Amino acid sequence: MRSFFLSLAILILVGCSGPARQQTEAEKTRAITKVFETKEQYTARTLDSATVADFLLRHPDSKGDSAAIFSFYKRRGYHYAWFAGDSLSHAAFGFATLVNGTSSEHPEVQALNKRLRSLIDGTASTTHPPCDSCGQDLELSLTAEFFHFANKKYGGLVGKDLRELDWFIPRTKKNYDRLIDSIAAGRMNLRAIEPLHPQYALLKDRLRKYVALDTLVNWYPIALGDRKKIEPGDSASIVPDIRQRLMVLGDLVSGMDTIVLHSTRYDSTLVHAMQRFQERHNLLPDGVIGNSVIRALNVTPAQRIRTMLVNMERLRWVPEAYAPDLILVNIPEFRMHIFEEGKEAWNMKVVVGNVATRTVIFSDTLSNIVFSPTWTIPKSIVQGEILPEIKKNPNYLAKKNMERIGGSDANPIIRQKPGAGNALGRVKFLFPNDYSIYFHDTPSKGGFVRESRAFSHGCIRLSEPQRLAEYLLRNDTTWTTEKITEAMKKSTETWVKLKEKRPVTIGYFTAWVGADERLYFCDDVYGHDDKLAKELFFDPTPAPIPAPVIQPEPEASLN
Repeated sequence: MRSFFLSLAILILVGCSGPARQQTEAEKTRAITKVFETKEQYTARTLDSATVADFLLRHPDSKGDSAAIFSFYKRRGYHYAWFAGDSLSHAAFGFATLVNGTSSEHPEVQALNKRLRSLIDGTASTTHPPCDSCGQDLELSLTAEFFHFANKKYGGLVGKDLRELDWFIPRTKKNYDRLIDSIAAGRMNLRAIEPLHPQYALLKDRLRKYVALDTLVNWYPIALGDRKKIEPGDSASIVPDIRQRLMVLGDLVSGMDTIVLHSTRYDSTLVHAMQRFQERHNLLPDGVIGNSVIRALNVTPAQRIRTMLVNMERLRWVPEAYAPDLILVNIPEFRMHIFEEGKEAWNMKVVVGNVATRTVIFSDTLSNIVFSPTWTIPKSIVQGEILPEIKKNPNYLAKKNMERIGGSDANPIIRQKPGAGNALGRVKFLFPNDYSIYFHDTPSKGGFVRESRAFSHGCIRLSEPQRLAEYLLRNDTTWTTEKITEAMKKSTETWVKLKEKRPVTIGYFTAWVGADERLYFCDDVYGHDDKLAKELFFDPTPAPIPAPVIQPEPEASLN
């Protein structure tokens, strides 16, 4: 880095000393080489744009990278990148080593590694300089293989349309300029400039521990037997096994003597460790050992590895950083995270769609708040739920504060008026999208105390809707807490257009590293992990046993 700041200082001094001659492309590319702390100079060999164009014409599989390839050679004055004189440079061999180190991740990368080795070994085995056309083809082939490699490693191993995997957030286009400049200059420590979200590296670090556990630890199943649960202070024969497992996972710090380790009593130290485990696995941290805890304890390290790799693949699809003021809903976590200037400001519990009416994974922009909203009921709910109720009770609409506003007897348009019983509660938040999904309050608060909160019709219910409204309007002096409360209790709608729109992402991540540096997991509620694993692995490890499906609360069945 010292040479980087030195180069920067020189540029500043030159800029302050008046007009100077323009650098040639070769001089610019030599400056790039210096930035990456290499003593290697460019080879005298050069290409031209026509040669590059001809190569791309003969290799249509690199057409998508043509602009990046041209840009790379233009930056270096069309000098070769992978040769030193008439021989392959150490950068070429370093690149091959880099690819070889990641070849086990996916069969396509394995195939790339074989092609790369074939290219390099074919040249390394001869003492004669390659012919001009052979050298040009080898040079350009290595550059093309870099982009094939980068597109898989950083852009995503799964090449298909992500909408087929129920992911409607556009795949982020990565910029590999710094990477290829660095590799061609002989530098292989790429971590600081890899175009990946920081979560990727954090998960990768934690992955090593689970690989070791999978190799060294016998993960035998633990069972409650005839018991339904174990509460603090109870004694049970499986307590020592649970204690040992929490020690292995790092939730319980060791240091106890043999007698304590083998005690069957569920003591306070173990209770605190269990609560940490429950927090990390999106379970109610009450310290009670029930079926959900046992199920989470029995997920093997191999299954956790599978989950981490699947989430690392998703992290290849997203930008390197979240939008500074993002609102992120993580569907399987049943939680909304509010970011402010890139850091999490606060979060809240949410309810998401059930398996049949699952919440869609997409991104958009929150633009409006509606206080005391009406609810025009979707046709599917009218047909499936309301019409059968009307047949049972002709006064059903009046009872539910609803009214017919159009349509026919067979296909009526029904709206629910504002009020305490409105299925959308007292406020909704709109980010117009093709999926008719939005955030809203709910009159049914009991669902937020559950561990699994996937039982809505697809929209997202908020546990703290007024807090979100106050937060979004905090810079608007006309909307005080008192005025917001008043607007939420009116009998008519009040629309507010946000002066500061907020980006919204509805995502799906089942493994992540928290701000407290702990590794968190949650259930694959929609089976998206399992679907993606089939794309990633030849013979995927069986998926963890899913949590039981939670049926909607009767009083919350209409939202």
